[in-house]
Amino acid sequence: MLYAQTPAAEKRRILRERLAAGEMLRFPGAFNPLSARLIEEKGFEGVYISGAVLSADLGLPDIGLTTLTEVAGRGQQIARTTELPAIIDADTGFGEPMNVARTIQTLEDAGLAGAHIEDQVNPKRCGHLDGKQVVDESTALKRIRAAVDARRDPNFLIMARTDIRAVEGLAAAIDRAKALVDAGADAIFPEAMRDLGEFEAVAAAVDVPVLANMTEFGKSDLFSSAQLRDAGVQIVIWPVSLLRIAMGAAGRALDTLNDEGHLTSRLGEMQHRADLYDLLDYEAYNHFDTNVFTFQITRSEQ
Repeated sequence: MLYAQTPAAEKRRILRERLAAGEMLRFPGAFNPLSARLIEEKGFEGVYISGAVLSADLGLPDIGLTTLTEVAGRGQQIARTTELPAIIDADTGFGEPMNVARTIQTLEDAGLAGAHIEDQVNPKRCGHLDGKQVVDESTALKRIRAAVDARRDPNFLIMARTDIRAVEGLAAAIDRAKALVDAGADAIFPEAMRDLGEFEAVAAAVDVPVLANMTEFGKSDLFSSAQLRDAGVQIVIWPVSLLRIAMGAAGRALDTLNDEGHLTSRLGEMQHRADLYDLLDYEAYNHFDTNVFTFQITRSEQ
């Protein structure tokens, strides 16, 4: 009821333990707090919070227009609803190294388990679009060092994302990944890898967990969790998938309203009210106020 019972520090500790044990962890992207709770209910290991989703939620493109306040606020809303660890996209850190330091402490306070900082030039672009630019290695390393130095909980996961593969090739991505680990990164997020062999090469080159981004309609093929595990990947994210599915379904429903004037033909595609109430733990609120829950929903009701 209300928010998660597991403290943020405990979520971070458990995440670290599972990564140290070599587990493969799956982090579907939540587009709101309710979807984060559904991810937990379905048995996944963590929740991912995408910058592209946060931007889209505000009706904006993913080009660095969101602020730290907006990202941290939404991150807190999502992270506090689930017992799972939540990792968040912190873009380029919202400024220079001192801003990166503030970003990390703000995200710690928001209850996140980790964040990734990327090496794109600000304003950034979606990682799977052409025309990206990356900063020089010195600037990239300063961002990660600032993040590592700023955190107060040593279990808060500092991930370094590099977009250099699309700009300078795989060898440059491996070299930068090594340098980012030397700067203190706890995990590496190599963006827009072309095939499993490239993921395997990065994983073999560093001694920290590697994250794979399985976003649809992008540069990478959509590999299975098992394929990525065999390639040495330990964290897999599907950042925008649930939002895309939800928006696709919403669009079809609106078309049906235009065509038929009602949604009777779509009822089988909807989450039933009873399932929603179960997900919200509606009945538990009765312990505080019996007037909140004084009725039962049956499966026959729509």
